[in-house]
Amino acid sequence: MPNVALYNTTGKVVGELELSENTFGQPVNLSVMHQVVVAHLANRRQGTQSALTRAEVSGGGKKPWRQKGTGRARQGSTRSPQWRHGGVVFAPKPRDYSQQVNKKMRRLAMKSALSGKVLDSEVIVFDALTLAEPKTKEMVKVLEAVKAGSALIVLADRDEAVERASANIPRVTTTQVGTLNVYDILNHATLILTKDSAAKIEEVYV
Repeated sequence: MPNVALYNTTGKVVGELELSENTFGQPVNLSVMHQVVVAHLANRRQGTQSALTRAEVSGGGKKPWRQKGTGRARQGSTRSPQWRHGGVVFAPKPRDYSQQVNKKMRRLAMKSALSGKVLDSEVIVFDALTLAEPKTKEMVKVLEAVKAGSALIVLADRDEAVERASANIPRVTTTQVGTLNVYDILNHATLILTKDSAAKIEEVYV
């Protein structure tokens, strides 16, 4: 079973935590993680972009000039794409970008992402993450103590003090076990857990 050091908020090692082999010690499946991340990003798209085609732009009912004899190129409408205020060729229209990924693949991708972080020694576990005050400088001290730059902080339950203290720190995101996703794990250099959140992740992804 994978073991990781257990830190306090001053950055000192206070023990060791044994993580579940079934959750944090699985083979890393890159193709499944890629598919889940692509689906996650696709599902975030609103798909509300829209532009008018030449059939939808108002005006242009009259032929600009006669077909022959002017020396100019023939034109049928002032709302053709080559005209100013004309329609858009192959205009984007609202569409649904969402992709479906089955539960087994999502679970496998999550276990792969968590296991990959452990293999790369990019997991930091605190015995408890409590702050004296919900201030940015307090959280900065904690992150500097463990040399964490870009970090995803995973909490067992909502902690308003930690969330407020982390909100203005660049490349630092807080989330809870219930909203944890593969994209956020891979998009941050360090995964920061608490003893409680690690236990909760093992419980969910047993």
